[in-house]
Amino acid sequence: MKPFPCSFLFCVSLLFSDVAHATYHLKAGDHQLKTAQSYAQTRHNAQPVLRTLNLAKTDSPCRSRPLDLVFIIDSSRSVRPAEFEKVRIFLANMADTLDVGSDATRVAVVNYASTVKIEFLLKNYFNKLNLKKAIARIEPLATGTMTGLAIKTAMKEAFTEQSGARPRSGNISKVAIIVTDGRPQDHVEEVSAEARASGVEIYAVGVDRADMQSLQLMASLPLEEHVFYVETYGVIEKLTSKFRETLCEARAEVVEDPCKCEAMLVFQRQTQATIQQLTAKHILPVVSNGRQIEHLENTLGRA
Repeated sequence: MKPFPCSFLFCVSLLFSDVAHATYHLKAGDHQLKTAQSYAQTRHNAQPVLRTLNLAKTDSPCRSRPLDLVFIIDSSRSVRPAEFEKVRIFLANMADTLDVGSDATRVAVVNYASTVKIEFLLKNYFNKLNLKKAIARIEPLATGTMTGLAIKTAMKEAFTEQSGARPRSGNISKVAIIVTDGRPQDHVEEVSAEARASGVEIYAVGVDRADMQSLQLMASLPLEEHVFYVETYGVIEKLTSKFRETLCEARAEVVEDPCKCEAMLVFQRQTQATIQQLTAKHILPVVSNGRQIEHLENTLGRA
């Protein structure tokens, strides 16, 4: 039997790749979501619904896509000095992950409690060494958790061209990562909606007593990709690997002919017709699409 081109097998595999992927969306009022919120507030042993930390570290080196990235960090009194040091470690690890530079990713930090302090702007540091030195100098503030005010300040003072943000015409993604361990003492829903509407993608990281409903109100959709929860600051730096996966630059696969087709729809139809012909000739068994691909791979392996 003549072997099929490997590129053809790759493209056939692409047609059925969505089967293994499923997405679960949380809705306001869900019983499980209320259970997760109760867990965060009472520290019982129930399992939170929103994504929790996978302790298996996945170090997959990659180049981050260019970003205008603003960290918004809660440093109220509930965050003890040793815990705040873990936040600094997390920020430093993120700096190591990112491709920092004037033409790559620019980073700013907004620190907040009852007041808000811009630690540094997107235009201030374009190399990792100076960026990490600036992170090491960040100190916790005082009482209060004015998260809404912090988001508003970030929009007015950090995500601006005067502060180093690139113009919209440059198609540079605007990303905010909020880290908090408490319930906001002001309103976050409206200001977060305004930020998202302006093109800012928001990730919300909750620690310990963080209010799950508030995290959900702040974050972009889908929630399962933008809301994270960790039980203690002691493991927050482990989230670096998860953000590495999220912020990695997607690389297009280079595929040889016959995948180079003018219209993917036409190619899909041709592929489906080929599979039907192979099945009719008893080259592929009459089973599910996934099993047909597996059988085709085994056949090529024996050829």
